[in-house]
This record gives sequence, structure tokens and C-alpha cells, in this order.
Amino acid sequence: MKLQYVVSNQTNPFWNVAVENYLLSRDVEDTVVMYLWKNRRTVVIGQNQNPFSECNVDALLADGGYVMRRTTGGGAVYHDDGNINFSFVAPPDLYSQQRHFDVIRLALQHYGLQAEVSGRNDLLCQGRKFSGNAFSKGRYMRLHHGTILIAGNMHDLERYLRVKPAKLQKHGVASVRSRVVNLSELADVTSLNIVNPLIEAFASVYGQQPEQVSFDNLVETAEVRSLYEKYSSDDWLYGRWRHFTASQTAQFEWGGVELSLSVDEEKSIITDVVIATDALDVALADKIRLLLTGASTKEPPADANGSIDEKVLNDVLSLIY
Repeated sequence: MKLQYVVSNQTNPFWNVAVENYLLSRDVEDTVVMYLWKNRRTVVIGQNQNPFSECNVDALLADGGYVMRRTTGGGAVYHDDGNINFSFVAPPDLYSQQRHFDVIRLALQHYGLQAEVSGRNDLLCQGRKFSGNAFSKGRYMRLHHGTILIAGNMHDLERYLRVKPAKLQKHGVASVRSRVVNLSELADVTSLNIVNPLIEAFASVYGQQPEQVSFDNLVETAEVRSLYEKYSSDDWLYGRWRHFTASQTAQFEWGGVELSLSVDEEKSIITDVVIATDALDVALADKIRLLLTGASTKEPPADANGSIDEKVLNDVLSLIY
């Protein structure tokens, strides 16, 4: 097994996500990569989310910020250069979320901080969230990435993010601020001085020294430049969402949903489906769209292939039938 690490020198989110997805697209056996990166004033949304529901797009762009759509599921998060983001990329036989979490936890022990995993995708310190995580499968490799909140601007977070009241009520809190914590409030940690502890923890957890891969060399490749064009494009970021109006919205245990249907009233069939969701299953939106398109408006369709979790399916269908 070989270990590699990459440290970005960019705060433009489109270069950072382009490099990440290039690393995910490679067919590299027997190698685990840790990629560390920062974004400047960026709201990052899940692949299936509506940007206009998740953030104050006009204010963010007017302030020189960015909207970035990632390729994984989950909800919207705020990045700034007071924080650091991590990505672990590995082939299936070496991919281990447990080991990845162990790297973060071991690095924080350098500052006397104890972290714990909450559910499937959050890391907590002293009972408050400092890291949200998401996961994806490429053709050859798997991805686990997340944010470490260190010295994020909470005023900006609350200014740009639009957190739905139902989601706050689900967590039993009154504001975004009460749910999250900057690690700099708890210890002498910065987005700069945590880099070496993360690299050292990466080596310790896997039992060998990693080699560094040049970020500059990666961004010079044609593949990364092509991905930059894709992820910075208006179509990828906004697409049909500019003209989207949800007819049904709901918050469930597994995630939130915004749904809009086009219906042929004469034939009583659903002709088009637009769905936004922060569900971790990035394929869920396409599965629901495929199931509902062409379905009768009088009787709920059955998932013959069993591709959608029964509870999730019943929750979505309850919005329509």
C-alpha cells in the first residue's frame, strides 16, 4: 500500500473540487490519498440541492463569494479560509471511513481535544458539531470528504446559509450557532497549524510515511482544467433551479425534500419531476424522478426493483397521493 497527500494552495473552490474529482476518477490501485484544501467564502451544496433554497445567492455573490455544487449528497455547508477541508480517496479494498475518522481524531488529540463520531456523517467535540462529512463512489475509487470548522465566521455563516426551521426543530435548537463550534474556541488550533498534525496522524493511522503530490502539477493537467470548467459552469451550479418553484416541501428523518411536478391533466399522468433533497444517497433524486415520471396521478407507483428504501419511498409518495 502507498500513501499520498496533496495540500492545495488555492482558495478558489472550483479548482479545489476539480482536483478532488480528478483524484476520484483515477484508476490507481493500492493507494490512499489525503487531500487538504480551503475555500474562500463559499456555500457548498449537495449535488441534488436547490441553491436558492439553501443560501442567499445574491448576497453571497455580491460579497465576492461562491456557490459550489459538490458531487456528493447531504446538506449545505459554509466554507471560509479560517477552516480546512479534507478528502480521502481510496480504492474499495482500502477505503475505510473508520480509519479516516481516526486520522481526524488523532490530529485533534495534538491539541488536547477529543472528537467523536455522531451518526454516519458528523464529528462532535464537547457535544457540538465541528465537521460534516459526505461520501461518494467513483468508477474506480471511493471518496470521503468533510469540513473541519476551526475559525469560521459565524456571522457570515448565518448571513449566507438558509437553514429551514423544520431542520432546526428536528435538532431541538433555536439557531445554527448553537449546533456548531469553532475548534479555535476550545484550543490553540488554526487552519494553518493543523496541516502537519493531520499529515502525521495520516502516517500514524496507516503505519507508514506518505509522499507529497504537487497541487500545482495537478492543476496543469488537461483533466483538471476540464473539470474546472464543468464545476464552475452556470448549468452545473444553477441549471433549472432559477425557475424552480416547489409545490411540496417536507423535512423527514432521512432528509429534506422540495418537489415540483408537471402533470398532464387530461391523461392523469406525471410528465416531469424536479426534486431537491439533502439526502446522503446521491442517487435518490434520480431514482424518484424515474419512478414518478409517467406514473398515474390517481394511484402511487410501486418500486418494482426495490431500489428505494421503503420508508423513504412512502414519505415521498405521501407528498403527492
